Amino acid sequence: MTAPLAKTLFSEVAEGGRWPLNSGSPSLLSLPLPPSPESRMFSAVLGLFSQDVAVDLGTARTRVHQRGLGLVCDQATLLSVQTDVRGRRSVVAIGDDALPMLGRTPQDHEVVAPIAGGRITDFEACEALLLQLIREIHGRNRWMRPRMVVAVPHGATPMETRAIRDSCESAGAREVQLVPRPVAAAVGAELPVECAAGHLVVDIGAGITEVSVVALHGVVSGCVVPGGSGGLDASLAKWLGRERALLVGSETARRLKETLGSADVEAEPATGEARGRCLRAGVPRSVAITRREIAQALTPGITPIADAIRRTLEQAPPELASDIVDNGMVLVGGGAVLDGLDRTLSHATGLAVVVADDPALAVARGVGRMLDEPDLLAQVATA
Repeated sequence: MTAPLAKTLFSEVAEGGRWPLNSGSPSLLSLPLPPSPESRMFSAVLGLFSQDVAVDLGTARTRVHQRGLGLVCDQATLLSVQTDVRGRRSVVAIGDDALPMLGRTPQDHEVVAPIAGGRITDFEACEALLLQLIREIHGRNRWMRPRMVVAVPHGATPMETRAIRDSCESAGAREVQLVPRPVAAAVGAELPVECAAGHLVVDIGAGITEVSVVALHGVVSGCVVPGGSGGLDASLAKWLGRERALLVGSETARRLKETLGSADVEAEPATGEARGRCLRAGVPRSVAITRREIAQALTPGITPIADAIRRTLEQAPPELASDIVDNGMVLVGGGAVLDGLDRTLSHATGLAVVVADDPALAVARGVGRMLDEPDLLAQVATA
């Protein structure tokens, strides 16, 4: 991404949006006027030339599926933002370009994560991210306004869903349709969501874990656990600080978990190295750590997921609970790839556990299929 384009993103969002930059977000309760017949006709004509997209707006990664082309974008949900002496913000890097800057920025720079726990925490940054992703598909033509299908967490409040809708519309969407994230994950995992039989879907994202019972194109019961795979990283970092007096960042903990980690305390022995700052001497230091020690460190983050599964089953109707005993549960999301997690959850709940194919992309595949199949989208869309 070139610097001139990056530095104008926030100002262009302000010009084309509904409020001046840095003046605060508009009231999410202020409803726009209904579009006129002329504007509807104009939007329909633009739709003939725009490429409709489906978006998985995740805490760690944002993925975009384009109709007819499949997955066309998989970027980190990050922006590197510089603030000048007048308090004006400008974008320096977006997506994977901003990832290496995490934890390494000077005082006037900041790496912003606009999504936390499935919710928008920085409205302007989210718009800038979506705006750039749409432009990568359509070029810089402002007349192209795609229809967007976006997966949202089950149980999101009206204000949270309105914030997502406003961000998409300000980024250039002519129409926004929202679908429950657990149903999209089930569709991406190729579960028969149209059937009356219940299926238990556990979506372990970067910020939250959603446990849901899905049947008849909808979510019957479910609960949300804060943390997700990010919570596992925090558990590992906390263990290293307590047991080895080693301070490590979230990215270091994540890489250590991915390369050596396991959720199974009976996993095959292996040894690796953790690097950070010694809490006693205040100097850089490396310590040896085993796979089984990592499994012990991750246990405080895994136990709430198992408890949430049991609570969800208690809330589910008895007939659906019996279906789940037969069908087991399906793990999706980036956290599902952790070695031994399926065995650990199976032991804790007594259910059979299956990890979906390429679980990190399950939601993106699901919303992409809904975009390609209008009948399925009409059954699932919430608004």
